[in-house]
Amino acid sequence: MDDLYREVIIEHYKHPGYRGHLDPHDIRFADNNPLCGDHIEVTMQVGEDGVVKDARFDGHGCAISQASADLLIESIIGKPLEEVKQLNKQHILDLLGIDLGPVRLKCALLSLKVLKAGVYGLGEASDELVE
Repeated sequence: MDDLYREVIIEHYKHPGYRGHLDPHDIRFADNNPLCGDHIEVTMQVGEDGVVKDARFDGHGCAISQASADLLIESIIGKPLEEVKQLNKQHILDLLGIDLGPVRLKCALLSLKVLKAGVYGLGEASDELVE
């Protein structure tokens, strides 16, 4: 089963469906993982009803960080911001479908940290956002 999930990760890394920038956007936030140099920026358009109309990510980094960003963005389109605020580490782990060590976990969670910092309108991202 891990092989299937690895294939999904590689596919999202090589051919991300949600890479890019939205302009105009309602929410924008970027951050990096200083341990490995991964960088993620998220832009989102939110309807008057508080539902994510569209979202994109951009950045660079390892396959795990980029694939998790693509999978995460795909999973939030059409969801209310209140639901997006409730996403946690387990959501990313479920999307990826494989066990990760502590270093790879930080890579995988970068996109969620960036997304939630943007949704909450914070000045800086914190690891506490993804627990």
